Amino acid sequence: MHRIDDAQRRIRLGRRHLLAPSARAASVVAVADAVVALHATDAATVYLSACARLTDPEVGAVERALYEDVSLVRLLSMRNTLFTMSRAVAHAVDASSARGVAAKERKKLVRHLREDGNGLDESWLAETEQQTLTALAARGHASGTELSAAVPALRTRITVFPGTKQETVQGVASRVIRVLAAEGRIRRDRPRGSWTSSQFRWTAADPWPASDPARARVEVARRWLRSYGPATEGDLKWWTGWGVRETREALAALAPEKVLLDSGAVGWAAPGDLGAEPPLEPWAALLPGLDPSAMGWADRGFHLPPEHRAALFDRAGNVGPTVWWNGEIVGGWAQRSDGEPVWRLLSDVGGEAVGLIEAEAARLSAWTGDARITPRFRTPLERELAA
Repeated sequence: MHRIDDAQRRIRLGRRHLLAPSARAASVVAVADAVVALHATDAATVYLSACARLTDPEVGAVERALYEDVSLVRLLSMRNTLFTMSRAVAHAVDASSARGVAAKERKKLVRHLREDGNGLDESWLAETEQQTLTALAARGHASGTELSAAVPALRTRITVFPGTKQETVQGVASRVIRVLAAEGRIRRDRPRGSWTSSQFRWTAADPWPASDPARARVEVARRWLRSYGPATEGDLKWWTGWGVRETREALAALAPEKVLLDSGAVGWAAPGDLGAEPPLEPWAALLPGLDPSAMGWADRGFHLPPEHRAALFDRAGNVGPTVWWNGEIVGGWAQRSDGEPVWRLLSDVGGEAVGLIEAEAARLSAWTGDARITPRFRTPLERELAA
């Protein structure tokens, strides 16, 4: 069996994820395509992940892609998580993951409405959705608060999980909007506040045309293996959130290359992707929480020393801001209240690495300017450094 060792995997990561200076891209779309999709649960992550990989990092370039030419779109998709991706990728992600997620979101909302016991059902939901879409069309864009003011039904409150310890009373507005967004009938527009804000306005959108889910899964698997391979079946299953059967069917249809990894596990590379890649120049990177280069695999052993995990991840498995050296996570960073990025090494990497990490911290500080960044999912080291 062909073998691809951890050193080669780290070289691939540095080049294919556009992290080495010689590999950086000129466009935000190229960045998103290089990693298939950018995590978007935390609004700032999209900007931080993109600009870390751009030759000329600029907040405006990301904003234009998201809100003007809409060359990047957000989809609630893999693992029921919000991702940002190019339109070329979105059609496959929609069919392979997002439609299934949207169907579950609608089913869950209808169940909560029925359990409330006040006569709310699918018909009430359909009418409320239509009123919401009509109000949004009249305004062009609106926040959730503005939509609730315009549509009285959105101010309805329901009891969820009645009769259990989790019983609580909630408004339906955020749930209705979430379903409409998951189905692609509305999309996030410019937020209220700066680029770090998640207080989005909403605007109308057209759902993606239906396509075959099985073929879409093959396309997503092909793109993912090209960016993250070699990797295991378990890695692909975890990243996509697919079941075992769907994952294996996609791999079988793709006919990838079987390889042996340093861990002893059997991995898969994209078809024809067995050639060794030449070494890169020494490189360092400061990546945000939830960056795809840290979250792209279930087994991160080839780039994450296990003793670093407790400091860099929260209890739910979300990674915080990380410091990288030649394809390996060697520390973490945070932003202090005065805007200064501060970092700490967890591995001994030598003077050359320290110099390049300092340069990356200065580069980060230059383009973030006055913005203040607090990750949505805070980790032990990030909290300590920020304080």
